[in-house]
Amino acid sequence: MAASAGHLRPGRYLALFALIVIVLYALVFLTGNHKPTPKLGIDLQGGTRVTLTARTPDGGQPTRESLDQARQIIERRVNGIGVGGTEVLLDGSNVVITVPGEQGDQAKNLGKTAKLGFRKVVANATQPVVPPQTTPPPATGTPTGTPTGAPSSSAPPSSGAPKASSSAPPSSPAAGGGGAPAAAPAQQQSTTPAPPSSSTPPPPASSQAPADDSVDEQTAKEIQAAKALRQNPQLIGADGTANQELVTQAMASLTCAPNAKDPLEGNDDPKLPLVACGDHDTYKYLLEPEFLPGTEIADASSGYDQQRGQWVVNLSFKGEGTKTWADFTSKNVNQQAAFVLDTQVVSAPNIQVAILDGNTQITGKFTQSEAKDLSDILKYGSLPLSFASSDATTVSATLGFASLQAGLIAGGIGLLVVFVYCLFYYRLLGVLTILSLALSGALVFAVLVLLGRWIGYTLDLAGIAGLIIAIGITADSFVIYFERLKDEIREGRTFRSAVPRGWTRARRTILASDGVSFLAAAILYVIAVGDVQGFAFTLGMSTVLDLVVVYLVTHPLVAMVSTSKSSFLSNPRNLGLGAVQQLGSQRKKSTTVGRANVKEA
Repeated sequence: MAASAGHLRPGRYLALFALIVIVLYALVFLTGNHKPTPKLGIDLQGGTRVTLTARTPDGGQPTRESLDQARQIIERRVNGIGVGGTEVLLDGSNVVITVPGEQGDQAKNLGKTAKLGFRKVVANATQPVVPPQTTPPPATGTPTGTPTGAPSSSAPPSSGAPKASSSAPPSSPAAGGGGAPAAAPAQQQSTTPAPPSSSTPPPPASSQAPADDSVDEQTAKEIQAAKALRQNPQLIGADGTANQELVTQAMASLTCAPNAKDPLEGNDDPKLPLVACGDHDTYKYLLEPEFLPGTEIADASSGYDQQRGQWVVNLSFKGEGTKTWADFTSKNVNQQAAFVLDTQVVSAPNIQVAILDGNTQITGKFTQSEAKDLSDILKYGSLPLSFASSDATTVSATLGFASLQAGLIAGGIGLLVVFVYCLFYYRLLGVLTILSLALSGALVFAVLVLLGRWIGYTLDLAGIAGLIIAIGITADSFVIYFERLKDEIREGRTFRSAVPRGWTRARRTILASDGVSFLAAAILYVIAVGDVQGFAFTLGMSTVLDLVVVYLVTHPLVAMVSTSKSSFLSNPRNLGLGAVQQLGSQRKKSTTVGRANVKEA
């Protein structure tokens, strides 16, 4: 037999709930920023969210270790923006960057792989957009349509490669270590220029990441096809001469144009030769394998070079990098060294003197913001993976506030409808329902604030939708309980005796109902991404807290009312149970009369 309501000791349950609320709000006001405000998503407060999808050369899934390393590097880049409240999270194979406020435009460029390497230039060819000249310009300060001279005994070989350019970017001083291609060495040979790109080229090159939503087999095929042509080991022979036929094919397959996609971006092999675009897509370069990786950079900063009248990126190398750079520049005076960033040549200066102190410059006709962005990216390190920007969303603060206001209004309307229904149908029990919902809301709010501080959870519009639906789930638990009470009273029991028996049976249904809701929310959270996960999280969290409120608040309050000596509280009509009790009394009388007749017979 179920225990009577008097054995429940509802005061203990209510005291436990009060203790939980006090502890939660003590943490709210005594930790973090001490403000009772949840962390809002960009769709509620305004800002920028960028979703980056990882790409691997073989089209397979990236490892968790490489994703974690990429997240940490991107996080350092985001912090370098100087905007508070930014966050970088992993979502499967995606990295999600969120920057609140109006300063999030820079976040759209933070997914650049920033894979920097230093390669020796073997040859270059102009794009067809450069008007051809029948007569080469003077050799001073510009490369001519001839290849680099024969290598010396102390320098890597570079002769025989096509330098099919009749006009070239301006030269740069050697001491700075930066600039665009300069004059070739004095010793030259005649050679055939590389032809321009075909009219229907394979995947073109660009500094922008591809917009593929996921890494698929097609992406892997594009990367491998580009490598087969543009990183063919036979592009440069054992004697250091370029294979004219292979170089011609590789350059013909490459179209250098703004806003175009390069499948090799960030996926080139540093141990193989490379055909790449450079100098703002006006040159194609044939480069030797990488001799110095960007990981040897100790620091990077941007500045304005008064002599050149342009913005530059200043680099300093670590110990081993300083030695390698000094050896290379000493052995390759009057040769070109290419600074290759994400498979694009950003600068290819002519080395005029040896650079021994490990300090050099990158020049590439940068704007101030471009120079700063590049220096920040190089300073914080390159990513172990290449990424495609699959989604970029910017929401103004005004629109975010309007969305928050609309969400609060929708939640308020939902609560009002539930309140009216409960008061109309359950009367005094409806008041208990409203009180339980209010306490549930206070509990949910405190948990949202703390989760925002502890795990970075942000409340967005989808989360608000989950909370609104959770109102119905919580109210449904009360309806199950109250309807079970009606069933007990309908069988002829008093309200006081119906409470413990009705609770014993109702709680099984409540547990089953909330269990199904929580399971659905959990499955949705696991298989979904983005905003849908926020919806599933708040729905599941509210379902769990619903059980806390029903067990520690609603049932104890109903038990207290059932044992109250107040004629108002104990009157079934005031509890919305008058008609049910009357029906129960009639059934009880009928049963009693029936038993009496049987006994008499």
